[in-house]
Amino acid sequence: MKKLSLNLQIFICAAAGIGIGLWLQTTPLESELRQNSLYLFGLIGTLFVDLLKMVLVPLVFTSIAVGVANLRAHQQIHRVWVLTLSFFIASMAVAIILGLTAANIFEPGKNLNLALFHDAMQNFDAKQMTPREFFQQFLHGLFVNPFAALAQGNILAIVIFALFIGIALVAGGDRYRNILLLLQEWLELTLRIVGWVMRISPLGILALLAKLTATQDAALISVLAKFIGLVIGITLLHGVVLLPLTLYLVTGLSPLFFWRGAREALITAFATSSSSATLPVSLRCAEQHLHVKPEIAGFVIPLGATVNMDGTALYEATAALFVANLAGIDLTLTQQLIIFATAMIAAMGAPGIPSAGMVTMIMVLQSVGLPAEAIAILLPIDRLLDTVRTAVNVEGDLIGSLVVNKLIKADHLAKT
Repeated sequence: MKKLSLNLQIFICAAAGIGIGLWLQTTPLESELRQNSLYLFGLIGTLFVDLLKMVLVPLVFTSIAVGVANLRAHQQIHRVWVLTLSFFIASMAVAIILGLTAANIFEPGKNLNLALFHDAMQNFDAKQMTPREFFQQFLHGLFVNPFAALAQGNILAIVIFALFIGIALVAGGDRYRNILLLLQEWLELTLRIVGWVMRISPLGILALLAKLTATQDAALISVLAKFIGLVIGITLLHGVVLLPLTLYLVTGLSPLFFWRGAREALITAFATSSSSATLPVSLRCAEQHLHVKPEIAGFVIPLGATVNMDGTALYEATAALFVANLAGIDLTLTQQLIIFATAMIAAMGAPGIPSAGMVTMIMVLQSVGLPAEAIAILLPIDRLLDTVRTAVNVEGDLIGSLVVNKLIKADHLAKT
């Protein structure tokens, strides 16, 4: 009997996980079957995510350092930097504009009663953070002891240090070829471990989706249905229409080719709600299925997992207007421009872990005088929305790598 492909196994297990979760919702809350099932699914899901996080730090460090160093052969490191950051900023700007436009048209929250969330807001202890404090903390976190960053899993600081190592390898040339060789072998070794972890990914995804589906608060979701539907709708519009359209216009690649090559990473992102945990899978898809050059993928995707958050930026901008509507506040154009800027910076500063955007969401709310305590309204539904926006975040990274790969190749051909 022919063995099922990994992609098909993931699809089957994802569907099974959602089905099991919906079934568990019908069981009594205190039943032994429900409690034991949730415990088991939580154990398996946590193990799968922990295994991905285990290889995250060495993978990020080596992939970026090697990616930057290998670009020296093409003398295109500056070109890759400019193209990558330009694409990330442009795609996030489009996502935020889409979110603000939709929120102004549909006005989510206008007819909801804020008193419904009074108890939740009383129990929520929001950490106050002004824009100045956020910028200071964000910049302070960029340059730290690299050994402490590696030990603590500080991804942003690791990315910065890896960039410095890669640039130093470029500047040193053949003098540091042994170090570069060591890093390349370390990267290959890490990717081999990733391959082992991916063998249990169908089971891990089944467990994660089963627990997620079983533990959603259906009553609260029904109250916030309009907002949930709006966020999911515009996030999918950005991910299913705008990003693939950009890919086609720039590279000529069909969306079908992209979906086939990227589905493994997108499903993992949806299940884990973590672009950082999905990073090993994203690199695998980019290099093996989408045929992006390893040096391009190794630079663009880890950087994107840290700073390119289309779905998060779109969500934070839309949620800010949602909170304003609940509070009965009409935001001016200037205030919405402030939300535009702070949502982009806050999304770039949000770590790629589940619900991390909730931390930086406070900054976006306070930038226009909205109460930080109102974030409690979003907490019960955040986990559900986080799945969709994380998938779009990862999609943006993969499409970014394809766009940069195409433009670098075209630039190279034009000069030869």
